[in-house]
Amino acid sequence: MSSVGGFEKILDLKHLSSAKRKFADSLNEFKFQCIGDAETDDEMCIARSLQEFATVLRNLEDERIRMIENASEVLITPLEKFRKEQIGAAKEAKKKYDKETEKYCGILEKHLNLSSKKKESQLQEADSQVDLVRQHFYEVSLEYVFKVQEVQERKMFEFVEPLLAFLQGLFTFYHHGYELAKDFGDFKTQLTISIQNTRNRFEGTRSEVESLMKKMKENPLEHKTISPYTMEGYLYVQEKRHFGTSWVKHYCTYQRDSKQITMVPFDQKSGGKGGEDESVILKSCTRRKTDSIEKRFCFDVEAVDRPGVITMQALSEEDRRLWMEAMDGREPVYNSNKDSQSEGTAQLDSIGFSIIRKCIHAVETRGINEQGLYRIVGVNSRVQKLLSVLMDPKTASETETDICAEWEIKTITSALKTYLRMLPGPLMMYQFQRSFIKAAKLENQESRVSEIHSLVHRLPEKNRQMLQLLMNHLANVANNHKQNLMTVANLGVVFGPTLLRPQEETVAAIMDIKFQNIVIEILIENHEKIFNTVPDMPLTNAQLHLSRKKSSDSKPPSCSERPLTLFHTVQSTEKQEQRNSIINSSLESVSSNPNSILNSSSSLQPNMNSSDPDLAVVKPTRPNSLTPFRKAKALYACKAEHDSELSFTAGTVFDNVHPSQEPGWLEGTLNGKTGLIPENYVEFL
Repeated sequence: MSSVGGFEKILDLKHLSSAKRKFADSLNEFKFQCIGDAETDDEMCIARSLQEFATVLRNLEDERIRMIENASEVLITPLEKFRKEQIGAAKEAKKKYDKETEKYCGILEKHLNLSSKKKESQLQEADSQVDLVRQHFYEVSLEYVFKVQEVQERKMFEFVEPLLAFLQGLFTFYHHGYELAKDFGDFKTQLTISIQNTRNRFEGTRSEVESLMKKMKENPLEHKTISPYTMEGYLYVQEKRHFGTSWVKHYCTYQRDSKQITMVPFDQKSGGKGGEDESVILKSCTRRKTDSIEKRFCFDVEAVDRPGVITMQALSEEDRRLWMEAMDGREPVYNSNKDSQSEGTAQLDSIGFSIIRKCIHAVETRGINEQGLYRIVGVNSRVQKLLSVLMDPKTASETETDICAEWEIKTITSALKTYLRMLPGPLMMYQFQRSFIKAAKLENQESRVSEIHSLVHRLPEKNRQMLQLLMNHLANVANNHKQNLMTVANLGVVFGPTLLRPQEETVAAIMDIKFQNIVIEILIENHEKIFNTVPDMPLTNAQLHLSRKKSSDSKPPSCSERPLTLFHTVQSTEKQEQRNSIINSSLESVSSNPNSILNSSSSLQPNMNSSDPDLAVVKPTRPNSLTPFRKAKALYACKAEHDSELSFTAGTVFDNVHPSQEPGWLEGTLNGKTGLIPENYVEFL
């Protein structure tokens, strides 16, 4: 074996190890670029995988270096010593043997050529000389044979033993690699799942992203990002004159943090300021119904420091949308006494709940195991036809009537999703969309579930009831994923954009699609806890101070709780009579003693054992709409989670407190700022 060849092989191994170390360093330094402000757990796992790979490679190369160093010590050095000492000595013995052989053969040939006529003394001397050379030749021959035999014998252990030691080091290297592979197994499994989930989310949301990108390319101005705090532009303001009304052009600005609207009259002829500025503090903004005014693109603004309503006209429907969004505008309130909806309008009323229940019942009884459930869409014309049948007020009240078997399951599932998209706003509401996304971006799963739990209980009662109905159904669908192939992640991809769509289609919305899906996944996986238990809210410093003085049984309710009383649904005529009696009693109580309204709730006790799914909602602690603006005192501290809410401490006194359009909330003024206050956090003075 050539020592030069052995050293070359070891050098090659060292070069290989060095190259792998450089590769590991590159992996460790590589960072995935995240488009957006947060990553999913799966994306974080994938990003961390490169550092895990680098660690494994480094660990493996450390063991390889030990193996190489061991090979030099236990294999190359002993073999080199054997070559020099034993094989080298045998070569020297062979040279000596060859020399003596040549000498002996030469002398023997001369001796044989001596003439017999030589003197006897000369012949005897020649014979003696030949005997001496022959004796020396025999000795050298024996030494050479002995050395060759010694090398052959030593080769059995001095050559094989280093090879055995080298193989033992090699086995140690490979065993270390096996142990590394075992230790890496759990992360490998997790990484495989994360890769698959990320691929599924990408493939599931790709069409949504492409559609949004196409819209943004076609209408870039419509999708321009709006500042969350400021809106400005031209508006026409309706002004009453002696001879009637006129529309005066103003340049208006709105500052969200201070809720201040500034209106500067604009003279079109001079192209400049046409009067004095006017600033008011926004109280509310409501879209003007088309049939209530002859002008288009109008909305009404109420101010805290100015009586009456200011009617404004935007430059376009899109411009009105942007202004209303900046001012947290609301849709006009329609007649709430109507028990039925107008045909073709999706609402969260008895008909809406009936439609969703019928679709869910049909799916769970006839198609729960159908592959691609909710992912495969039905024919649009058939879907629209089914919706028109279900939404027909004449047949919608027939709650016992199931959807006919002639309708395909994919048509029914598409009808359910379409109805949810037809609602005036997403089921989980525009105003909470950012909060849900923010919750999905929290660091750990427990925090996400807790925050989403709290947000769900801030939704209006009907929204929450519908969401619970839907999540219970989707959990049932996911439980049968081995047959229908619809896992929780797949259902999140399908329902995320429907239930939690953004109000604006922006680049940021593209980045948040995956987090919409994660919110739905959390709702499905934790539906029993989220909908059947009261959320725990973290205590503020003021609440902690208060909790030391009170027992655990007297903890203040969470900001997200609503004081609601439930009772059995009665017939429509009985409903109307009950409403009339409540209104009449409220009117009488207002005229006699306003404080009696707060105490009248004791007569309305909840029937929590009711099995009727359609439950009417009464807010016992909420003043009647005819109650005048009053002062109220905070019983507990509360930290605002949205711009529309007020932050306060226990004992704070509010002015102008009156009912809000948000269920479970009052509206009041604190230090000149008007905002929402939880009903169950205050008492009226």
